[in-house]
Amino acid sequence: MNNGILKGNLLVAQGGGPTAVINQSMVGAVLEARRYAQVERIYGAVHGVEGIVNEEFMDLTRETVANLEAVANTPSSALLSTRVKPTPEFCKKMFESMKAHNIRFFFYIGGNDSSDTVRIVNEEAKNQNYEFRAVHIPKTVDNDLVINDHTPGFGSAARYVASAFAGINYDNRALSGVYIGVIMGRHAGFLTGAASLGKVYEEDGPHLIYFPERPFVIENFLADVKKVYDKYGRCIVAVSEGIQDDKGEAIVTKLQENVERDAHGNVQLSGTGALGDLLVAEVKEKLEIGRVRADTLGYMQRSFLGCVSDTDQKEAREVAEKAVQYALIDNLNGSVVMERTGDYAIDFRLVELHEVAAKTKHMPDEFINAEGNNVTEAFKKYARPLIGSDFNPGSKLKAPMVEKILNK
Repeated sequence: MNNGILKGNLLVAQGGGPTAVINQSMVGAVLEARRYAQVERIYGAVHGVEGIVNEEFMDLTRETVANLEAVANTPSSALLSTRVKPTPEFCKKMFESMKAHNIRFFFYIGGNDSSDTVRIVNEEAKNQNYEFRAVHIPKTVDNDLVINDHTPGFGSAARYVASAFAGINYDNRALSGVYIGVIMGRHAGFLTGAASLGKVYEEDGPHLIYFPERPFVIENFLADVKKVYDKYGRCIVAVSEGIQDDKGEAIVTKLQENVERDAHGNVQLSGTGALGDLLVAEVKEKLEIGRVRADTLGYMQRSFLGCVSDTDQKEAREVAEKAVQYALIDNLNGSVVMERTGDYAIDFRLVELHEVAAKTKHMPDEFINAEGNNVTEAFKKYARPLIGSDFNPGSKLKAPMVEKILNK
């Protein structure tokens, strides 16, 4: 146990894509840290790892509790974020900056790459015999951190996707056609699967769901759409931005000549809306269906104000509090993971950083149907508690039709 021997400043940072509840984790860490005498000042790194290297530290010791709580209920990253993927050399510069400011406790809220950054920084501290505690706090709307049952941020994003598709279903029912919604998820299809959570009746959409975990064959897709359209006179499709062929090549690269890439060399998937437009063109041309539309849900999925899961909020706060306790009470480094118990409850434990760092979790086989074009009941049972206790998928009229007189 740590009896207060290690004293110094504490630093919290946020990295990667924002979420609707990432500030709950930041505030949870700050408020929990205020309870410990060995913490002298509490800093927040502005723009994540970039801010650490550039010594852009906000003194959160001076924030009022009232304002911290207001920020906690605000989406996106209050400390601002970064897409920089640190190299070992960059991490050494981070460590030197933290060392200069007597940072002894470091908490980084983020996904796979963020956990690896914490691992590298922590190794540098060990190499220099610098007493230091570093804990990774999980966050990602993709829900792709290994070991974790799920991750903070996913529940609220899933709630948005479920709400959006429930609404789309009513729209599509009123004015039928084919609708294709492209959802975030480069390698994991959890968020795409969440489109199913607002479905009440068998004829409700989404009727088809496609994941990065299963090879996407355009001919099979067209056959699926035709089958549903012939049955219901309409078809709603949820598709992951990361769908790929059996060789692992992104489908968007097969359907367009000029492929855009980001700063890391990754193929731009849903950011341009290209995938949805290309799939619409295929349906119109091959199936000769007139009313075909597509949307790319984009950034709204991860930081939509007013569409936040109460479960997600609570867990995002709690996981950060546990991270601080592991570092300051138990004197440990690592990554906090969330594990499900019972019908629905969450326990927390700390694992070694290397167990989570730079690894990706995929949708398990039991969550995807045999055809690879929809989720199973097992997925719905898994995901429903995460989108909040008050989720409402809406309803439809049930009154009987009046018997015709003129048009019998």
